[in-house]
Amino acid sequence: MARFAGWSLLWLVMLLMTVWGGIALFYSDLSPHVRPWAAALFGVGAPLLPLLVRPRSRGILAFFALFALLVAWWLTIPPSNNRDWQPDLKSLPWAEIAGDRVTIHNIRNCDYRSESDFTCHYYDRSFDLRRLKTLDLFMVYWGSPFIAHTMLSFGFEGEGYVCLSIETRKEIGEEYSTIKGFFKQYELTYIVADERDVVRLRTNFRKEDVYLYPLKATPEFIRHVLLDYLKEVNSLHDRPQWYNAFTSNCTTSILGHVIPYTKKNLVDWRIIVNGFLGEMLYEQGSVDQSLPFAELKQRSHVNSKAQAADKDAAFSRRIRDALPGSTPGRPEP
Repeated sequence: MARFAGWSLLWLVMLLMTVWGGIALFYSDLSPHVRPWAAALFGVGAPLLPLLVRPRSRGILAFFALFALLVAWWLTIPPSNNRDWQPDLKSLPWAEIAGDRVTIHNIRNCDYRSESDFTCHYYDRSFDLRRLKTLDLFMVYWGSPFIAHTMLSFGFEGEGYVCLSIETRKEIGEEYSTIKGFFKQYELTYIVADERDVVRLRTNFRKEDVYLYPLKATPEFIRHVLLDYLKEVNSLHDRPQWYNAFTSNCTTSILGHVIPYTKKNLVDWRIIVNGFLGEMLYEQGSVDQSLPFAELKQRSHVNSKAQAADKDAAFSRRIRDALPGSTPGRPEP
């Protein structure tokens, strides 16, 4: 019985490795004419090695050696900052930091006529880190209640907000695919934007459900997180990285910027199934707890306020009107 279980486990592992290898080849940077043939050849040929090579142990070793060569080659596929990017992803942000002063270049503020029809504008702006007072979490639901896109917005007293969204950097004509997101199909990008861009795009044009949760955090903590973000922004400007739907997505990347500066336990299944991240933060006391969570979530839904504000220069203030946890004296736009 134990022998049967051992062989069953081995074949299951080899099957999963074969599937991964086939998909990796299918979505690789090989010629479009070669990719399907390479994927099919590996998917059929690799599992046959233990059956055709004798003794069987040599066939199994041959399988693992072939898989190791595939992985070694796959790891050498380099990301790039030089592709035919979509217009809204063409210009990368970067930051200069001098003491308490930070200047962010290429803050995006696209003027949308529809989701696909827009004109991109960029501006540079300096902020006083001593005025950095607030940190807000946006949660965006586009379909499943289990998964959300997350964005952080940093508020400077008297200087407004700057929102950061961790996304895939897509080429012209390229669409997002969760499966492709595991196989080096997209570079990682940190969009630094005006809230009238990244929030309004989702509420007013994509008609996605957007929730805004002001976070309970000290100015010192917020400063650490922002500077950590900007360090990665500068790194991506100079050295591209691959996006990965599991290890380098919008929520796990946020976690990487937050963990070094918090004592709270952030090891939770809701980090992966991040549609429930709001409940986790509520239980930890990181968001307003004056209301039951169901009511807090309902009142944190900002779509109607964002649609009413539209292009208003006071967009950020208006979406925060009567927002639970939004304290007096928060930054003005």
